[in-house]
Amino acid sequence: MKLSDLLKNIVTISITGDAECDIKGVNIDSRKVADGHLFIAMRGTQVDGHKFIPKAEELGAAAILCEQLPEEKKQGVTYVQVADTEDVVGQVATTFYGNPTSKLKLVGVTGTNGKTTIATLLYNMFRKMGHKCGLLSTVCNYVEGEAYPTDHTTPDPIELNELLGKMADAGCEYAFMECSSHAIAQKRIGGLTFAGGIFTNLTRDHLDYHKTLENYRDAKKKFFDDMPKKAFAITNADDKNGMVMVQNTKATVKTYSIRTMADFHAKIIECHFEGMYLEVNGKEVGVQFIGKFNVSNLLAVYGAAVMLGKNPEDVLVTLSTLKSVAGRLEPIRSEEGVTALVDYAHTPDALENVLNAIHEVMEGKSGKIITVCGAGGNRDKGKRPLMAQEAVKQSDRVIITSDNPRFEEPQDIINDMLAGLNAQQMKSVISIVDRREAIRTAVMMAEKGDVILIAGKGHEDYQDVKGTKHHFDDREEVRKAFGN
Repeated sequence: MKLSDLLKNIVTISITGDAECDIKGVNIDSRKVADGHLFIAMRGTQVDGHKFIPKAEELGAAAILCEQLPEEKKQGVTYVQVADTEDVVGQVATTFYGNPTSKLKLVGVTGTNGKTTIATLLYNMFRKMGHKCGLLSTVCNYVEGEAYPTDHTTPDPIELNELLGKMADAGCEYAFMECSSHAIAQKRIGGLTFAGGIFTNLTRDHLDYHKTLENYRDAKKKFFDDMPKKAFAITNADDKNGMVMVQNTKATVKTYSIRTMADFHAKIIECHFEGMYLEVNGKEVGVQFIGKFNVSNLLAVYGAAVMLGKNPEDVLVTLSTLKSVAGRLEPIRSEEGVTALVDYAHTPDALENVLNAIHEVMEGKSGKIITVCGAGGNRDKGKRPLMAQEAVKQSDRVIITSDNPRFEEPQDIINDMLAGLNAQQMKSVISIVDRREAIRTAVMMAEKGDVILIAGKGHEDYQDVKGTKHHFDDREEVRKAFGN
């Protein structure tokens, strides 16, 4: 593609060199630059890409897109100056990869909790309905069944458009993606056209990055503010921020609720660990999920499918066949009658939702709830004591342990969590730094009819310690402890 074609929708300050040069690739990571590539120098949160312009030149970059021109320019390289590279990178990427979202219907899911479940269930549902689909999620990215591992909830703009391009080339009709607050704030989804958006909920998370809950909320809201008129915006009427999200959107607004009248509404008729019977918009359906929060997730899936033109009854039939997403209240049972549930809950609200779901199923039954949880290192410290409080409030015994400590000392994180508890609450709590040992201890404590919740890591198969990811899977550890 000619550089001039890549820049056709971009406001430039200056172009030095040949604007008609051929561009064979686009990169924001200088290490990936090859002959004929365009390198975009981004001012990131950790490092400034402008420092790596010489490296990109050395590796054969044909052009450099930057905010600040280098003092020394390499012969034969074209330099394009813009006011803000973050503003234009998405548009450049989507142009280079053939504007893939003009060829498929893209639905984005944003909110604190539920993004992975909703996006994955939509992907699974539409594939079961006979459509070619793509998925961009925390767990894994898929192009019509082919897996592409992921490191971020939302990939960088180049990788994102490359994946969407693969989806379009594979004939995908639909793509479903999680839109994290970081991705929205950093304009990683810039240049994409959304057919629809879903808001799940808003609770405390990522304040290490956003600093205030208002900034975090506004990042999510911007996603809906930027929606085109022909799109739909489905929002959770049960969340106090639900209507705030869509107050300035041009898209068609629809609501879902389990508490009040809404466009898509449901109530629980019956609940077991194997699943629930629901009434959705007046029709009964059995689903293989538990918990009110999952009813909300399923309503969002139902609503999006209906807004994408699917027959409501066909949607309910397919909904009844869907299974829980990996590491989301994933049950593992022992021969002795103990149930372990592995879940990704890593915020106070998510922990509350999961424990509420367990209580809903256990209502009227004997059996203790034993919760194993921790908190991630180098993340929002303010939620640590709140998570410990939530765990103690709804559990008979709690084991505070290590999660992904990253570059913090695990014991320091545990101490932050324990600081939220009073002397009375501490009577039901022990702390074990080693997560494997904590899981084994919970299993040793448990008796027939008890439920063990292992929260925080869910689908993850690693533990991040001092910058190294060591293999660790909560599900494997539970099975070993059960003797399975």
